[in-house]
Amino acid sequence: MCSPTIPSQMKAIRYNKPGQFELVNMPVPEPRDHEVLVKVRSCGICGTDLHIHDGDFNVGMPLVTGHETSGTVAKIGANVQGFAVGDKVTADAIETCSQCHYCRQGKQLYCENFAGHGTQLNGGFAEYCAYSASKLFHFQKCSWEEASLFEATACAVHGLDRVKPPAGSKVLLLGAGPTGLCLAQLLKMNSGSHVVLASNEGPKMQLARSLGAADEYVDLSRSDPTPQWEELKKSYTHGFDIVVEATGSIQILERAIEYCTRGGKLLVYGVYPPGDVKISPMRLMMDEITLVGSFSEMFDFPRAVHYLESGKVKVRGIVTHTYALEEFEEALTALREKRCIKSTILMPEPRLVD
Repeated sequence: MCSPTIPSQMKAIRYNKPGQFELVNMPVPEPRDHEVLVKVRSCGICGTDLHIHDGDFNVGMPLVTGHETSGTVAKIGANVQGFAVGDKVTADAIETCSQCHYCRQGKQLYCENFAGHGTQLNGGFAEYCAYSASKLFHFQKCSWEEASLFEATACAVHGLDRVKPPAGSKVLLLGAGPTGLCLAQLLKMNSGSHVVLASNEGPKMQLARSLGAADEYVDLSRSDPTPQWEELKKSYTHGFDIVVEATGSIQILERAIEYCTRGGKLLVYGVYPPGDVKISPMRLMMDEITLVGSFSEMFDFPRAVHYLESGKVKVRGIVTHTYALEEFEEALTALREKRCIKSTILMPEPRLVD
């Protein structure tokens, strides 16, 4: 029987400080008793990675980044059950302490010692990464490109849980990035009677239509979208029950509240640069608008895997560009310059030895 060869050294992308990374050789991690060593096959690049690069996301460095990781089981810790070498798995990057004030209340997402692979712990832009077995989930059908969307879908599931859409809700979702496309589909099949997706004209909106992500699409002009914003308000004079801001733009977030109905909800779903938001407190109070934040996810990977494996949430075509680990800089640049919808680092199959 063949088993994968595990080298003593591996290649990895390591940040030493914001804006400065290098391709390094470093030891392959040895899994502890409760851990599994994963041979990375894919790791997606998202907007958070740009924020990490720019230094406006809370991370510890030096650090191997990458938080959207899937691969195959390479080695199993002494106390781990339920996994076999070669299994296809995807990783929930979050680790919590189970001991702090919030963890002891069952609110692990607010853990005071919150740590994530790719943000505070070494992540998946490497040939190998070790994870707690409890944070790994099996899958079978999805390609490695599609597997790089499990984490984005888990975040979308959490966003759905946070906003709790009443049955029959009219929804406006602003932004057609990868996780926004996942959330639009979830809202459409979970209580959204009519989902309007508004985003800048171009490939993302073309993809959104091909995925059937919404019921109505508003392709905003890149030169002057003002007439389209005004037309949207005329078409929905009483606003939307739920408005989702998924662009990460402070300016769009400030505009988004104008489209909430009285008693509606505004879901703050993007990752934003530093800055202040100007929203009328009188509007919030008089119209009883609820502001809802949604950060990351917790215990949502099983549902994310089911949605993607079943095809209920469609992600094929979201990854438009793939790169080798050595091409990380090019992959990051492609995302920043909007030359791709999503870029993913793909790794070769592990070598086998008798």
